[in-house]
Amino acid sequence: MRRLASLPVLAALMAVALVSGCTGQPEPARWVTPSPSPAGTVAPRLAQVAPLPPLPVPRAALDVSRQEVTYRREGRVLRTVIWTPSTPSKVPAVVFSHGLNGTPESFAPLLTAWASAGFVVIAPAYPNTTRSAPRLDVYDVLNQPADATFVLTQVLAGPLGKRIDGDRLAAAGHSAGAITTVGLFTAGRDARLHAGIVLAGSGLGVGTAFTGTPASLLFVHGDADPLVSYASGKATYDVVPWSKAMLTVPGGNHNDPYLQPGAASFIAVRSLTLAFLRLELYGDTSARQQLPSGPSFDDRL
Repeated sequence: MRRLASLPVLAALMAVALVSGCTGQPEPARWVTPSPSPAGTVAPRLAQVAPLPPLPVPRAALDVSRQEVTYRREGRVLRTVIWTPSTPSKVPAVVFSHGLNGTPESFAPLLTAWASAGFVVIAPAYPNTTRSAPRLDVYDVLNQPADATFVLTQVLAGPLGKRIDGDRLAAAGHSAGAITTVGLFTAGRDARLHAGIVLAGSGLGVGTAFTGTPASLLFVHGDADPLVSYASGKATYDVVPWSKAMLTVPGGNHNDPYLQPGAASFIAVRSLTLAFLRLELYGDTSARQQLPSGPSFDDRL
């Protein structure tokens, strides 16, 4: 099977399981802006993302059902957990990628919050990076964008596809899953995706050659992350040519903002990601108030 890249540094940075760093004293999260252009040059105008027509947004929490489906791609077994909101109308969907030595279930508090707000959440367990893998293979992260695309295609083609609005799709992921997500907008571009959420990730291995129709991207990164450096996430954010935003979590480590429901940073990330998904996939203009304005995230809505 062809790999997108083969970089020894990937193993050096991500060959350990998810770990926590020092959280430090809580400080307000802050938005960041792209790095300045070199002297004597003018920053390119970011490509705007075509807004989707508004869709009625659920204003109360919906009941959520959970199911498991197993797909197979070229011998790769992809156990997939799907959380579905109880609504008779078609709704947007998000394909979510877990981190190294993680599972879809590890992110249930965040993903069920998305589902109860009106999003189908599709979360594959990748065969060689999930916690139950017989042998953890960090390089297999580079095959995961193709896995995610395959799983999304299978879900849309199956019975659940009738519940999903195929024009309102996003990808999201944490750590190695965030690298997978970046890959879905670079080397493994999935043209169906309208938006993406990168949680503690970078373009390591999958590159930063963002391509295809512009999509809105949201980055979230703790500046005390000991595993995927804040600098690498910021560097990837800087070169995104489309509408984008990045939230810095001061003192934030690799896990708490995404995996610990009791952490203040988790509550902030849950609220922020829901606002972003409502804006981008539902066209909900009221969600715009929770997101930044200015040249790094256009105010087209």
